[in-house]
Amino acid sequence: MKYKGSLNIHQSRDKLVAIFMDASNLKEHQDGFVKKELEHGNVGENGAISKMYYKHGKRDMILTETILNNNLPQSFEAHYHHKHMDNTMKYTFIKIDEYQTRYDYECEYIRINWVLPKLMALVFPGMYRKQVEKWMQQFKVFAEKQ
Repeated sequence: MKYKGSLNIHQSRDKLVAIFMDASNLKEHQDGFVKKELEHGNVGENGAISKMYYKHGKRDMILTETILNNNLPQSFEAHYHHKHMDNTMKYTFIKIDEYQTRYDYECEYIRINWVLPKLMALVFPGMYRKQVEKWMQQFKVFAEKQ
């Protein structure tokens, strides 16, 4: 399952990339985000591995992020692993002018191995897309306030 999207954000590319890379901002635009801890490598560098902790009601979720290609300020690509699924995210930052940046994203789910999420992906494929789009829109709102 693969999908793409794009948003124009009223923010310079350099400022937008700085907001994007600051892990302390994740709680501002990703529902349930608790913390991000570096496990291996150097923050922001290719190959760096971090644990990302989320809380949704009474459920906890831990993702492992591996940076595949940090080519910022142009693009950033990472792999996200959860015990039930894997996906990659690629973000591209295109300067429109001094005050506006196009924020492109591409998400691909490459493994879903639990019955309920797999069933949801088959019956309601838009559910996964809507969650990512919600976080992207929340990122836009947060970034434009900075």
